[in-house]
Amino acid sequence: MASPLLSISAAPNPIPSLQTHQPIAAATPSVSLSRDSWTHSLRANIQSGHFHQAISTYVHMTSSGVAPDHFAFPAVLKAVAALQHLALAKQVHAHVLKFGYGASSVPVANSLLNVYGKCGDIWDVYKVFDRIPHSQRDTVSWNSFISALCRADDWETALESFRLMLLDNVEPSSFTLVSIAHACSNLPRHHGLRLGKQLHGFSLRMGDTKTFTNNALMAMYSKLGHLNDAEMLFELFEERDLVTWNTMLSSLSQSDMFLEALLMLRRLVVQGLEPDGVTIASVLPACSHLELLEIGKQLHAYALRHYILINNSFVASALVDMYCNCRRVQSGRRVFDSSMAKSIALWNAMITGYAQNEHDEEALTLFIEMEAAAELCPNATTMASIVPACVRSEVFVHKLGIHGYVLKRGLGTDHYVQNALMDLYSRMGKIQISKAIFESMDVRDIVSWNTMIVGYVICGQHENALLLLHEMQRVEQENNGSSYEHEKRIPLKPNNITLMTVLPGCATLVALEKGQEIHAYAVRNMLASDVGVGSALVDMYAKCGCLNISRNVFDTIPSRNVITWNVIIMAYGMHGKGEEALELFNRMVKEVKPNNVTFIAVFAACSHSGMVSEGLNLFYKMKDEHGVEPTPDHYACIVDMLGRAGQVEEAYQLINDMPSELNKVSAWSSLLGSCRIHQKVEIGEIAARNLFLLEPDVASHYVLLSNIYSSAQLWDKATDIRKRMKEKGVRKEPGCSWIELDDEVHKFIAGDASHPQSGQVYGFLETLSEKMRKEGYVPDTSCVLHNVDEEEKEALLCGHSEKLAIAFGILNTPPGTTIRVAKNLRVCNDCHEATKYISVITDREIVLRDVRRFHQFRNGRCSCGDYW
Repeated sequence: MASPLLSISAAPNPIPSLQTHQPIAAATPSVSLSRDSWTHSLRANIQSGHFHQAISTYVHMTSSGVAPDHFAFPAVLKAVAALQHLALAKQVHAHVLKFGYGASSVPVANSLLNVYGKCGDIWDVYKVFDRIPHSQRDTVSWNSFISALCRADDWETALESFRLMLLDNVEPSSFTLVSIAHACSNLPRHHGLRLGKQLHGFSLRMGDTKTFTNNALMAMYSKLGHLNDAEMLFELFEERDLVTWNTMLSSLSQSDMFLEALLMLRRLVVQGLEPDGVTIASVLPACSHLELLEIGKQLHAYALRHYILINNSFVASALVDMYCNCRRVQSGRRVFDSSMAKSIALWNAMITGYAQNEHDEEALTLFIEMEAAAELCPNATTMASIVPACVRSEVFVHKLGIHGYVLKRGLGTDHYVQNALMDLYSRMGKIQISKAIFESMDVRDIVSWNTMIVGYVICGQHENALLLLHEMQRVEQENNGSSYEHEKRIPLKPNNITLMTVLPGCATLVALEKGQEIHAYAVRNMLASDVGVGSALVDMYAKCGCLNISRNVFDTIPSRNVITWNVIIMAYGMHGKGEEALELFNRMVKEVKPNNVTFIAVFAACSHSGMVSEGLNLFYKMKDEHGVEPTPDHYACIVDMLGRAGQVEEAYQLINDMPSELNKVSAWSSLLGSCRIHQKVEIGEIAARNLFLLEPDVASHYVLLSNIYSSAQLWDKATDIRKRMKEKGVRKEPGCSWIELDDEVHKFIAGDASHPQSGQVYGFLETLSEKMRKEGYVPDTSCVLHNVDEEEKEALLCGHSEKLAIAFGILNTPPGTTIRVAKNLRVCNDCHEATKYISVITDREIVLRDVRRFHQFRNGRCSCGDYW
């Protein structure tokens, strides 16, 4: 919708044309007024903010035959500038020329510079300025010209004009310095800071210590990343007004110094100043980020008592953001609905609030309403918020269409929108498109890099995630070359989000050395105490088999949330330490409220440790004592616990007793896995039939049933299942194992010989096999699912991915080094037994993490006690 100021028909009081032969809207005064009286009336209207009435007065003046002069023109041009009405400005300019003031009056020319600058017509600014005689350009002329250049974001030209002004021996004023400080703040940081300090020194030499100037210098230092200089300037001068305090408050909030912003607000109030709308809008982000809901409510109440919210969309937007960030979305919506003036920023705040809280349908509905009912065009902020809602929403099916919409709106090159699109394609599994967007970006900020790293992690490409982290660090170190021109201004040091994103990749790949390197970086950069980074480190060390280090990191985290507790409980469970996991749970409930994931972690711990009665006891009281309703995942964990302990019939009965509205896929899958362990063919077939109906395209269901048949030597049925998989185009996920060596992750796939050292690895395994047989090892050929002779089965067992990785590790590390391997599937019986023998023969500790749990082999024994 067009702005009221730019559409004459939409204005509250339609602006009459300057054509004097047109009918006059208001009654013409019956008494003939002098030129001075008309001019006085013009100025009175402007001082009262009645700009449309001032234009009408000017029309009456000219239609009454009174010629405007060099006093009347600046007055009416001031009204036009306030309305930012370019067409009207050109009409008044025509009158200026008509009445002979085009070149003879500098004040009139200065007013024309001002009005064209505020209307955004920079070329007419140049024309008017060039026509002012060189010798007659005064301080106001230069100030108006420089201000117009700043409005047009032409910072370099503004600075050059300041230099020319000084060469012309025209004395700058405070207004000049304010414009130049603003220009410096928008230059690349190093260049802007150098010139900004020169400007500050110039102002001191001029003796300009006006509050107006100091406020601009404070804002400049803050924007250029030198908040300490801004604070020092704030403390040094005493003539502070509310703008000074607001500048400091805004600077602190924008620098993420939220606690300091709240303390600054307290100082402001103690000084006896009354906060205004800018104050409230500046400090509310602190309440939002620190989730200080009560303080936010107090600020809301203050805004209501002092009528600050009336037609103030900035405060309304900040309130919506605060409530939504504190997970009070309905309160945010009430603020939105009660706001009289709904700007695009307010719509964006509400849409973002819905999207951040994953109220995706509401976000999409409001987005449609914004366009259809409010007739507002979405901007980059709108699209950056709505794209994540589109990818998550099951209702919104045209996910790829949103990219086309973005391009149609001309927002495809905005880097915030590009970040959102990268995330969309990653979550859809189209990582190559995400990569193409990333590589095409002109500006890559830290969010861009983090988003691409997250994309690789989401798509399971952990190696690429780590490689991109290396590339990010290389760009930060080199910081040169034309392709990274914009990034010279954008710090690319990995932040807490980067570390939280990439550490799970280290955990998945058992990349302990890389994880330790990241830990050291976190300590050096004061990020290790961040609860998100700390939780990710606890998880990484646990999944790399370093449970003691994981616990040490956990104990040093100053503030632990539910995620931190869940991670450490899950860690002990994966390592088969169920009793310790339960002890941690009992400690946890005294500090934080457990959630769904907590109980999944505890039940998994009970399952891996055979603690059936403890797990069942907690399951049946989780709702009454902890307020957590059992979900399908909880039932699946209990089924797994019962089935792993050999209570397959009880597990089957539990599935039958599940509430009918719950999805039973995970529970049937757990039961099928138990049937594989305990060779329960009949119940396994029941579980498989249900899974084939619910998830006909999931390969693991077919594989497990085939395993059950093969173990029972029902070869025909096993063959039928494999044939059925082939007919449906369902492919079994190949066994894959990873091992880290010299900061590089090596990947081995079952039966694959593509690794450069494959020949050595297979040869070494043959030698090991001979030694193992002498020690009593007998290959468990029941793990081979093909009806082939025993010799061929043994050859197939030799090619399992975990054996290849273990052999590679032994070959390439000094004696006594611990071998750490991760596998994407459950370790088979034969590999489990063989690794016991390998640990004795090579005198190595071997840590193997499969998809379920950890196995620590030492001196021929496994930490799982053969219970897995």
